Amino acid sequence: MHQSAIPIWKSSPFVRLLLPIISGILIQYNFSLELSIIVVALISFSLVLLLFRLLPLALQFKLQVIQGLAIIFLITVSAALFTYIVDDRNLDSWYGHSYSKDSYLVVKINEPVQEKTRSYKAEGVILDLIIGDSVIACSGKLLLYFEKDSGNKIPLQYGSKIIFKKSLQEISNSGNPGAFNYKRYSAFQHIFHQAFLKKNDWTILKGVDQIAFMQFIYETRGKVLNVLKEYIHGTNELAIGEALLIGYKADLDKDLVQAYSNTGVVHIIAISGLHLGIIYFILMKLFERIDFFKRQKLLTGITILVCLWLFSLITGGSASVLRSAVMFTCVVAGKSFDKKTSVYNSLAASAFLLLCYNPYYLWDVGFQLSYCAVISIVMFQRPILNLFYVKKWWLKQLWNLVAISLAAQILTFPICIFYFHQFPIVFLLSNIVAVPLSTGILIGEIILIAMAKIAFIAKYLGIIVTALIFVMNYLITFINSLPFAVYEGISFTILTTLVIYIALFCFINWLTSKASKGLIASLLCLAVLLVLNAFTKWKVHSQEKMIVYNVPKYSAMDFSEGNSYQFIGDSSLLTDGMLQNFHLKPGRIQNHFANQVATLNNLSISNNLIYYHGKKILWVSTHDWLPLEEKLKIDVIILSKNPRISIQQLNKTFECQTFVFDASNSLWKIVQWTEECEQLHLRCHSVSTQGAFIMD
Repeated sequence: MHQSAIPIWKSSPFVRLLLPIISGILIQYNFSLELSIIVVALISFSLVLLLFRLLPLALQFKLQVIQGLAIIFLITVSAALFTYIVDDRNLDSWYGHSYSKDSYLVVKINEPVQEKTRSYKAEGVILDLIIGDSVIACSGKLLLYFEKDSGNKIPLQYGSKIIFKKSLQEISNSGNPGAFNYKRYSAFQHIFHQAFLKKNDWTILKGVDQIAFMQFIYETRGKVLNVLKEYIHGTNELAIGEALLIGYKADLDKDLVQAYSNTGVVHIIAISGLHLGIIYFILMKLFERIDFFKRQKLLTGITILVCLWLFSLITGGSASVLRSAVMFTCVVAGKSFDKKTSVYNSLAASAFLLLCYNPYYLWDVGFQLSYCAVISIVMFQRPILNLFYVKKWWLKQLWNLVAISLAAQILTFPICIFYFHQFPIVFLLSNIVAVPLSTGILIGEIILIAMAKIAFIAKYLGIIVTALIFVMNYLITFINSLPFAVYEGISFTILTTLVIYIALFCFINWLTSKASKGLIASLLCLAVLLVLNAFTKWKVHSQEKMIVYNVPKYSAMDFSEGNSYQFIGDSSLLTDGMLQNFHLKPGRIQNHFANQVATLNNLSISNNLIYYHGKKILWVSTHDWLPLEEKLKIDVIILSKNPRISIQQLNKTFECQTFVFDASNSLWKIVQWTEECEQLHLRCHSVSTQGAFIMD
């Protein structure tokens, strides 16, 4: 492994700038500093730098550490200020400061309307709030869901304006353990509320407010989709074709996406740097063959960048694509002016610019994986490639693909396991299959779009592309069906993930410098991991939990002893893999529930009464018992399926201080029960609004 003569932090100045900007973003997000504190800190560090410049040169040289620290702190505080500013809730114009239930909202549709199974969905930008006779200009975004009207297409487009008066619902999480933080995800998109509108709830206003460039992007995207729908046949083939070319995922089959995820090639259908790299390679090879472009380096660079950025915007501008676009911009600019730069500096520069544009990219999984993958490939592909000398051309290409796949996994696997709790054991095989096929498909689709006006050529191109996608889907599905395809149920904490990364970098340091300190440090990290693992196993061995999950319209409970668990609830959930994966599986992985059993040793059920480790739990779904002479003492009463019963009736029959209303109940019923509990001074927990109920 080659060791650079100049350390990365010296040859790549943007690496030094990136660390303080990340620190500033994290500080502001976690501690929510007041604007006054940030401004005072900004002025203070600016004054320190100014005063430093007034010192004699000899003294400046001696105290240059102070200058360096002042610059670092200034960048950190500037990042905190920018993070404060991009949070819409800190703006005086944000609608949330003035909105009330009696407000009328004037909203602009900010994107083409998407058709869902039971509704239409669109992102809206609030223009005005009308309160009485007052019109208040506002800013902010929200999600809109429109009721389907007898199959008729909704008369809305990008730029349409509507007015409605409807209570906004705050976006919330399911509250299940280990579940995806949808509330935070939406907040990072500057969306905090949503509204569900029936056909009589809203009125369309005259006029359309469109930005010409965005309308061009949406129209181009629509035309590309129409061409693909016309010439690519087969539901799954079309869905993969749409996702692979422009990142359109509305038609994707969830089971097929899971197969791509399980085999470690989901990046194929999630627009990423791979796609941009292929387009960049095609454009470079094309322009190298044209004499005019050979002589015009600057024009060639500008043309390539325009094509790359247009593709990035048409595909939706995800963090991973923007990272690639910015990085390729740095690379192309350097080539156009005959300048060579460190790839680490280009990566750090692109990350710096993207975080200045949107600090919330720091939490984007695609952003994190994208940078880890590229850094990993840059660091490890060449050393892995040099392990074997391959003479034949086709074997060399195959070994190169294997080297890239192996290299990319080294720094991405901890993050993948942390977020997705699984490791694709067959990632090498699936990448060898999927990468060449997807490259051919992408090139075929680009040619198909270019030749769409020539029908007979487009027809045969469509047949070829359809066949290639069919073969790729078949092979990925087959690989996924192998019994050893994926290792699931792995639970990494933030601490575990950090320790693994420290161990990796210490080991890399030992390989590059042969310094024994690196090896010792990596072995110490492994020892820490073993201790953490032993502590986790001890905690799991002694755990006894009851979890009432938030699964809309369903009753679902898990009772655990160690890593064994018993499910009690609606049997239909056991056959619905998607509902289990979304609502139940994350909590089971987080709590290390590994073995599902029919009956736990310390759990027994008699009618609706559950005895669990000395606790009595009453599960009420109907009112089918007779009044008792004496009150029966119960620890927890769980109400399901909207039983026609009041809390007062239950309180007369049972002595219980805790009532749980699961997600199978109607919201109006839960509100009624909650009010009764408050009047009787009883504890209650609504799973639908407060998240899963956990008794440990």
